[in-house]
Amino acid sequence: MDRIDHVIEINRKSVFSLEEAQALLSVVFRITKTYSERVEALIERLDTLPPGNEALTASLETQVNSLIQEWQNKVQKLGALPKGLWIADFDSGDGYYCWKYPERSIEFWHKYTDGYSKRVRVTDRFQPISLHDRLRQKTFAPITLHPTDRP
Repeated sequence: MDRIDHVIEINRKSVFSLEEAQALLSVVFRITKTYSERVEALIERLDTLPPGNEALTASLETQVNSLIQEWQNKVQKLGALPKGLWIADFDSGDGYYCWKYPERSIEFWHKYTDGYSKRVRVTDRFQPISLHDRLRQKTFAPITLHPTDRP
C-alpha cells in the first residue's frame, strides 16, 4: 500500500496549485477506483436480473445512488468539487483543474463558466498567443478623427 508522507486536510475550501491538486489526486484516484468498481459490479448485477424483480432492482439502484453520493461527499471533503460521475474539479483561482477517472494525472483545465466539454490541456493553457491570433481576437474601438484632422 502507498505511504502518504503528508497530512491531507479534510473539509478544505481553498485554491489549489497544480502541484497541490496533483498530490491530492492519488487519494482521489484510489477513492474513485474503489467506488467505481463497486458501482460497476452493482450495474452488472442489475443488467443480469430477470424481468419482474422490481424489489431487488429498486434495492440495487438505491445502493448505486448511495455509493455515488458517498463518493461525492468524500471528494468534496478533500476540497475537490465532484462535477459528474467520476469527474472532479480543483479550484485553480481562475478556473478549475479538471480530472476524470481513470486519468492518472491532472492534465486539463477549464474556466469557471465552462465545463468538461471545453477543457483544455494544462500545458496549452499558458501557451503564448501569436500576434496574428491576438489581432484576430481583439476588438478595436472605432477611430474618431478630430475635426482639424480631416482632409
